[in-house]
Amino acid sequence: MSRFYARRRLSILSALTGLIASVALFNSPSASAALPTPVSAATARGYLSQLTVATENRTGYSRSLFPTWITISGTCNTREWILKRDGTNVVTDSACTATSGSWYSPYDGATWTAASDVDIDHLVPLAEAWDSGASKWTTAQRQSFANDVTRPQLLAVTDNVNQAKGDQDPATWMPSRTAYRCTYVRAWVQVKYYYDLSVDSAEKTALTNYLASC
Repeated sequence: MSRFYARRRLSILSALTGLIASVALFNSPSASAALPTPVSAATARGYLSQLTVATENRTGYSRSLFPTWITISGTCNTREWILKRDGTNVVTDSACTATSGSWYSPYDGATWTAASDVDIDHLVPLAEAWDSGASKWTTAQRQSFANDVTRPQLLAVTDNVNQAKGDQDPATWMPSRTAYRCTYVRAWVQVKYYYDLSVDSAEKTALTNYLASC
């Protein structure tokens, strides 16, 4: 049994408590949280040492195998929930569509005032997850991963930066803002560890090098 699903069975009360807290944060008019704080660099180094190193395999991948976006709260789907969480002074209509607000993209340091200029990045891309073990999951498990608002996995960022990142791992792509790279790799390792996903050798080398300077 993976760490992810073992923990789910053992932490029902904790999960419910976290959900209640998250909903309270979301419903607050002044809510302007960002990516959930990743584990420390020391913890991330420990997690990385435990990840399986394996060759990636994309055979059979389709984005449709990771259903997005699902309803998170009321009329708000995952994208809308993250836009509200990560934005400043976000106003939404009855359908939870953001009608105004601003969004700071930590990847490149840009600020946007139109939600259409912002993508919700899967920090560990869906294709990367497939390559690393998610191909063995059920559709329901992949849906949980694709809509995870609890781990540091979803983040509002500049749309064309997200598109340039694509499905790359830290061996070939990192945020242009060097100040955010430590946060990025800590989050990456935390997500991979939680979901019991593997890393390839180049990815592990890159993560090791970045974490060494955190």
